[in-house]
Amino acid sequence: MPSLKELIKKQDLLSGGHRACAGCGATIIVRQVLLAAQYPVVVGASTGCLEVVTTIFPYTAWKVPFIHSAFENVAATIAGVETGYRALKEKGKIKEEIRFIAFGGDGGTYDIGLQALSGAIERGHRMLYICYNNQAYMNTGIQRSSATPYCAHTTTSPAGKVIPGKPQFRKDLTEIVIAHDIPYAAQASLAYWNDLTKKVQKALEVDGPSFINVLSVCPLGWGVPSDMTVEIARLAVETCFWPLYEYENGKYIINRKPREKKPIEEFLKKQNRFRHIFRHPDRDKIIARIQKEIDRRWERLLKRAG
Repeated sequence: MPSLKELIKKQDLLSGGHRACAGCGATIIVRQVLLAAQYPVVVGASTGCLEVVTTIFPYTAWKVPFIHSAFENVAATIAGVETGYRALKEKGKIKEEIRFIAFGGDGGTYDIGLQALSGAIERGHRMLYICYNNQAYMNTGIQRSSATPYCAHTTTSPAGKVIPGKPQFRKDLTEIVIAHDIPYAAQASLAYWNDLTKKVQKALEVDGPSFINVLSVCPLGWGVPSDMTVEIARLAVETCFWPLYEYENGKYIINRKPREKKPIEEFLKKQNRFRHIFRHPDRDKIIARIQKEIDRRWERLLKRAG
């Protein structure tokens, strides 16, 4: 695992001066991922917040080869690049070891990009797919996605008298990816840089597809101050809203078990996207239902990890 001293000596491959919001989780994640990479990398990004804020023509914040794809097909794009690389390497035209990373938000990964991701994994391309999961379509106005949590307020699941925010629980994409019998998959958080960088290095050594789902706090969409990004990301782990774990060669490994699992209310009350819950006449029932689902998923993960 790389030490902090080793990482800060490396060149930052995502330059400052981009147009991301202050406190944006996505750009923090990208910087950590690129610092962790021990090989030259080619990066692709689906249309979304990350692409828009880093590549507005004629500028780019990327210091690595970068491909912008459509919203739904970054996995297919990078799979094609990886295939071309393998062909050229077999012909002896490329000798350098290169790795391939695709970045997509939850909209371009959980929803309209799921088909391309599933296909790339099934075909066995040697590529790392990273979902920077900010839990809504943030780039186009904070619309709900299948990654949006239960009761979160978005512009297409507005909290009001009829419904208290999104009426469905979020999809568990990490488990859907694991169901492909992938060699390596993991969940990570920007608040635990050492865990994330270790997982990136593991993933890039896999001779096949790998996947990391990283919770990406969005100050604008979540309604939190820009200086609380890391604190909120850490709370997500401490409440087991977002467990840190790996699936490696058929085995589950939990990377962090909170000493004292905090109640989900501590995570909810710090975000404006959930503030309506605390004014709702059924506040206690809603919070209890959320807590029950968090506990159910956590207990299931504990069993899978043995």
